[in-house]
Amino acid sequence: AKLTGDYHPFLLAYFIMTCGLSFLETSCNPYILSMGTEETATRRLNLAQAFNPIGSLMGMYVAMNFIQNKLNPMDTAERAQLGQAEFEAIRDSDLSVLIAPYLTVGIVILMMFVVIMVARMPKNADQSHSIDFISTLKRIFSRKRYRYGVIAQFFYVGAQIMCWTFIIQYGTRLFMAQGMEEIDAEVLSQKYNIIAMVIFCISRFICTFILRYFNPGALLATLSVAATILTTGVIFIDGIYGLYCLVGVSACMSLMFPTIYGIALKGMGDDAKFGAAGLIMAILGGSILPPLQASIIDCKTLFGMPAVNVSFLIPLLCFIVIISYGYAVRHEK
Repeated sequence: AKLTGDYHPFLLAYFIMTCGLSFLETSCNPYILSMGTEETATRRLNLAQAFNPIGSLMGMYVAMNFIQNKLNPMDTAERAQLGQAEFEAIRDSDLSVLIAPYLTVGIVILMMFVVIMVARMPKNADQSHSIDFISTLKRIFSRKRYRYGVIAQFFYVGAQIMCWTFIIQYGTRLFMAQGMEEIDAEVLSQKYNIIAMVIFCISRFICTFILRYFNPGALLATLSVAATILTTGVIFIDGIYGLYCLVGVSACMSLMFPTIYGIALKGMGDDAKFGAAGLIMAILGGSILPPLQASIIDCKTLFGMPAVNVSFLIPLLCFIVIISYGYAVRHEK
């Protein structure tokens, strides 16, 4: 993709990567759920997924130190004034920076592939691969817990992406209002984004421990209520404490994805393999909802308030949906 310098090969590369990641998560999550008793399945999945944010933090570290720091600092407006030859030279130089980090990640993944290929992985008792598509689809969607779980997952992923993506806009607006330059405000906001990820990671380990003593549905509803309160603070507290509230939402979100996943697939047996695909497809919420929030942010001001603050009404509604799901399943066996 770098050698062509064209947009479409990069788009194809991302398509291949995301397809691979969706295959991994669709197969790994139900596999983890099946590796023990059903009573501890949700806790087991939370523990496994607790390592995901560690990978995200490593990704941020690599991006900041091995990619962003080596890119030409010239902004888009300045690049537009360059001649064709100068622009192509800077473009090729920036694209060359990508090669070493991605190649390194690729080699690590290849090593993992070899390890998994030669390792003796535990096998499920039922190794049936036959799926009656229509009847299986009808059967899994006849379960209210699964059906509403897919909806809850859609709104959760949307809320997660919005809270993490627009923390930059929220912080940048706040720090620029205090007289900071835009570039410095963005860098400082990115640091708050990293803090949110660290809190998310720590909270997931804590929540995994708490699940030993609390019903997953009840804990999901409780943390969703806390997220709703903090998001309300993000909307109405115009200052650094509003940003603190936004960072704090990550502590509440840490439990949600694997817990919704585990609750929705509980008791589904071999249908869990098929049902997992529906829950991974619910990640679509991360593509549909953030553009709606972005369109609100573009309004600059609404109802006499900064539009970026008002835009967090959408994550607020998402958490309300998750509250209702957690409350509905809190007593289900």
